[in-house]
This record gives sequence, structure tokens and C-alpha cells, in this order.
Amino acid sequence: MSIFDIQHNRKNTRSVKWDMLQSIFQTDDVLPMWVADMDFKAPEQVNQALIERAKHGIYGYTIIDDEVRTSITNWLSHRHKWDIQKNWLLFSPGVVTSLHMAVQAFTKPGDKIMIQTPVYTPFYKVIKNHGRQIVTNPLQYENNYYKIDFADFEKKLTEGVNAFILCSPHNPVGRVWKKEELTEIARLCKKYDVIIISDEIHGDLTFPNEVHIPIASLSDEVADRTITCMSPSKTFNLAGLQASYIVVANNKLRKQLNNQLLKQGIQELNTMGNVAIEAAYNHGEAWLEELRQVLKGHKDYVQESFNKHIPEITVTNSEGTYLLWINCSSLNMDTEKLKKFMIQEAKVGLNPGVDYGEEATTFMRMNIACPKATLEEGVRRIITAVKSIN
Repeated sequence: MSIFDIQHNRKNTRSVKWDMLQSIFQTDDVLPMWVADMDFKAPEQVNQALIERAKHGIYGYTIIDDEVRTSITNWLSHRHKWDIQKNWLLFSPGVVTSLHMAVQAFTKPGDKIMIQTPVYTPFYKVIKNHGRQIVTNPLQYENNYYKIDFADFEKKLTEGVNAFILCSPHNPVGRVWKKEELTEIARLCKKYDVIIISDEIHGDLTFPNEVHIPIASLSDEVADRTITCMSPSKTFNLAGLQASYIVVANNKLRKQLNNQLLKQGIQELNTMGNVAIEAAYNHGEAWLEELRQVLKGHKDYVQESFNKHIPEITVTNSEGTYLLWINCSSLNMDTEKLKKFMIQEAKVGLNPGVDYGEEATTFMRMNIACPKATLEEGVRRIITAVKSIN
């Protein structure tokens, strides 16, 4: 049996995913396939490193030393063909925190910040909460696949956008942007002098044969205007350890961002986050390679099952992440009815698409980072519920 087939009981562990069902779905009787963490144990080398650190029993102030930085630079070089300098690294508790810091460091209240919708819900908050204006560049949905509308992208930039937040790979639609797409984004942002804030937390989670390209790795010129936010948390299921980093090549921009982090007092990592980054990046590659195969198999299973039994629901063609973007428009339900249907009839806890953008009212987001038995049960529930209304 694969380690990814083992079912672990996560209830009563203060798990957002499993212990907040009543508050999120108003019932405990749903199978949670929503919030983006995995039902898999982290790599054994990570767990052992944490256990060994805990045995020491003293949790004083912790430094981010050269070994931790080296583990990051080696990972980015080996996995993503991106060679960075250790002094380009800054640290924060999480990528969303980093986005908040970047918005405050590089824009002013009233400035316009562009996002590509439908998109990860915190993007809206990191703009609105700081008094900035949201500008949307809606992705084009054609033939069950998403593309960038570059004509609209440039039009919006001409109207005075100050920063662009890129989601790469994209959550929730699962696109892994191609080099040509990233190159055109970079060209237009340079043309209109727009800073790029790139959320690349899902960068390691591409399907086999798909390649994530950090946008800042395209050229020194692109790196000079890019703030790249990354973390091993999605890759190795470490979100609760609150450890992420930011790569900033431009000395001036890095100083600005570091000042913002210092102002908020959040420029360090906690003791266990420090240990986990180093262990995951130094020893987690084999685990990740198996995971990527598992996730591709899970995606194919859901897609084939729905196509065979309930073609009314379509799984969007994606290239990465463990989040499936499901088109339920053929069910002819509005947002509220669709949400209730999945909770009350299918008894599966998914994320409503409307949370990611007004253009996604008939979509749902499904987390497939779970053992195959759990996945099969979730799929069975949805198929049974949809068939019952036909």
C-alpha cells in the first residue's frame, strides 16, 4: 500500500478542514473536500526532523541560518532551473501574509492592483483591506480550458494599474502558465511600469510532464520588477507550521519589503517552520514525485467518472495543483441552490466557485489531495446526488 492510500483520522486535531464542518457547512454530515491542505502525512524525513528538534525541549529564539537558505536555493535551482542569491530571500509566516506586506510596501491607498479572475479569494482581501482598487483581467474560458485575455490585460494596464498579482500555477483553474504566456505578461508589465507580485505556492505541484516556470527566472530584467512569494507548505502539507519565503532580486525593492516586514514584526520563522523547510527541501523530492503521480491519477479518475456517469458536470482541463475546478452549469442551479445541493444532497463539502469571482457562479472547487478511498466516496456521493435529480 502506498503512503498516499493510508487514511488518517484528522478529527479533533484542530483541523480547519475536518473540525470546522458545522461552522462552514452548518452540518457535520459532509465529506470535507474544500480548504487547500492535504490528508497525507508530510514526508517521514520532515516528521523525524521535527521530532528530533522537539526532543531537545528548548524553544528559544531561532535564527534562519545559511543551511536553511541553502536548502531553498538548491531546491529552486534543481526543481525550477532558477538560480538565486541567498541574500534575495526574505521570510514571513505565509504567502498570504507576504502578499499583504507587498501590497503595503509597493502601492499606496487608492492605487489600482490587477488580478486574473476567478482567483484565490485572499487576493481580493489583500487589495481591499488596504484601501487599494481591484482591477480584474478575467480569464477566458474556452473549450473547458482557461487562457489569458491579453488584449484586455493591456487595456487595463493603460488605465493606470500600479501592480499585478499573478497566481502561478493558478488557483482555482489549475493552469500552469507556459513560457510564452509569462513572457507576454512580463513584456506588458515592463511596458507600463507595473510591479509583479507572484504567488507561486503551488509551483511544485504540477502534473507529470508539466513544468512550472517562475516568472522572475525569465530574465534579470523581469526579476528586477518581480516579488516572488513561495513556500513548501502546499507541496509537503506544512501549512500549520507557518513558514514561507519571498524572493526579491532588486535591492531597492527588497529593502522596501524588508522594512514593511520589520514594521509589522513578522520577518522571522518559528522554530519548527525553520526545521521543516530544511528537511523538506533536502529530503522530500522522492515523496513529491510520487505525490505528483497520485494527483494526476486522482484528477483522471474524477474526470473519467464524471464523464461516464454524470456528463452534466465537467472537470476543467488543468495542468497542476490538487484542486479541481468543476463546471456545474448544466445542472441549471443558481449559486445558492448549487451550494445547498452539494451539502444537503451530495453531502460533500466543496468551495463555491462564486467565492473566486462573479464569473464562476456555477463552478465548485474540489480538493483531491486525499486517499483514493476518500476520493472514491466523494465522487460516488456526487454521482448519486446528480443522478437522483435526472
